[in-house]
Amino acid sequence: MFERLTRWARRKSPWILLFNSGACNACDIEVLALITPRFDVERLGVLAKGSPRHSDILFVTGPVTLQQADRLRRIYDQMPEPKYVVAMGACGSEGGIFKGLYNVVGGVDKIIPVDAWIAGCPPRPDEIIDGVVAVLKIMEEDAKRGGKGWRTKGAAA
Repeated sequence: MFERLTRWARRKSPWILLFNSGACNACDIEVLALITPRFDVERLGVLAKGSPRHSDILFVTGPVTLQQADRLRRIYDQMPEPKYVVAMGACGSEGGIFKGLYNVVGGVDKIIPVDAWIAGCPPRPDEIIDGVVAVLKIMEEDAKRGGKGWRTKGAAA
């Protein structure tokens, strides 16, 4: 009963953790626009949190560097199940303009499983909201099917 109630609550008001793994901060600036009255992402029930232990969705911006790979894995491991990951921007998806550099591993999916990708460099705030809605739909479907294990591929937003 408690677990069912917890799943319902998390589905209706997911908490997001933003992690910059070595980006130019352009994606981070676009995320800040989401909390302005024009976009008001909180109407979807989404709240930003500063702790992975209280987060449902991990947004990762920037390419994963060698120095950040272990930290990203640790943050992912600290999140409670079920956890969802969104790779944001061209850098988070595949490495962007930093792809091929000696200290860049590549996109987020090289280190942790990714559930959704948001394209763009940087993605517009409305595209980020579309990505949030896509993850909310994935969370809803996972809850109906009894967990995250039925799915093998992520969604592109």
